[in-house]
Amino acid sequence: MEKNYYEILGIKPDATDSEIKSAFRKLARKWHPDVAGNSQDVVNKFKELNEAYEILSNPEKRKKYDAIRGIFNNAKSQKNSSTKEKEPQTTNSNTDTSSNTKNKKAESKENNTKNKTNTNTKTNQHNNKNAFQDAWESFIKKTKESERPKQTKYSAKKIDGKDITSEITITVLEALQGTTRSVNILHTEPCHKCHGRKFANGGICAYCKGAGEISVHKKLSVRIPEKVKHGAKIRIAGEGNQGINGGKNGDLYLIIKVDTENSKYQYDGLNILQTIPLEPYEAVLGCTIEVKTPDGIVQMKIMPNTMNGQKYRLAKEGLEKDGKKGDMIITISIEIPKDLTAEERILYEKLKLASNRNIREKIYE
Repeated sequence: MEKNYYEILGIKPDATDSEIKSAFRKLARKWHPDVAGNSQDVVNKFKELNEAYEILSNPEKRKKYDAIRGIFNNAKSQKNSSTKEKEPQTTNSNTDTSSNTKNKKAESKENNTKNKTNTNTKTNQHNNKNAFQDAWESFIKKTKESERPKQTKYSAKKIDGKDITSEITITVLEALQGTTRSVNILHTEPCHKCHGRKFANGGICAYCKGAGEISVHKKLSVRIPEKVKHGAKIRIAGEGNQGINGGKNGDLYLIIKVDTENSKYQYDGLNILQTIPLEPYEAVLGCTIEVKTPDGIVQMKIMPNTMNGQKYRLAKEGLEKDGKKGDMIITISIEIPKDLTAEERILYEKLKLASNRNIREKIYE
């Protein structure tokens, strides 16, 4: 039975392309499964609207459809207009036997002609009906077949996943030694329901809302190589957004940020550099301080009369690579306390009175 696509969209057969598009959009919004519900009736109605728009919005398909509708309407017109005609019969009692015989032969011939005419009319009606049925079925079949390559092409088209770029902040010591970090990445994967096709069960996929993909959090353990520089980019192959229909996955790029502002370490090759403050009396009298190295805490002896900026070397306490190990170089910074107690101030006053040196006497010589 013929589907009247014009009635489905609520438009006239002479509707323009813009009227067809406007009518479809209005009805599609009304019958969209997300709006009208995901019942079977709604899904069928939405599919019917899409089918009507698919035919009428395509000039070539619409032309074929209108031609087939013309065959159908012509077949109905011929069926309604065909009538059975009867010829009036006259009798004459004065005719002789020979005349009656001739009349009967003529009547028989005329009846045969009428029967042939009626038979041909019925045959033509039947043929017209079959012609419409065959044309309609052929049209629908070709329409569906013409859509199949698009579906096959769409589902078979490989779409590569996009790359993801993220930042990771590490300490200077981690940059020197290398480290392993746990990184949380938000990436996309093809929708598990529609497999990236955006449509499922005759309508827009309700799981991904027609996006064809979903966002997923993934936790990765990433190895940061030693001596990595600030701003370096580390590529982790295949850990970006996933590809669709066999497309390759994107890559994950980690931009390294080395926190130098809050770090107490610098480095020079395999050597680790650190500045350690001393109080004036520690520098004058000497002392033993604790220094944190990559391998743990060690005790370091400060010699008496240590000067500001003086360097101490802790052998074999630096970074290690290829069997070689660097040193840790400590730079002394003598700092004057800003919160001296009254007792400390008195002692400094006594030191002032007890000292008779002028350490600046030769500065202008």
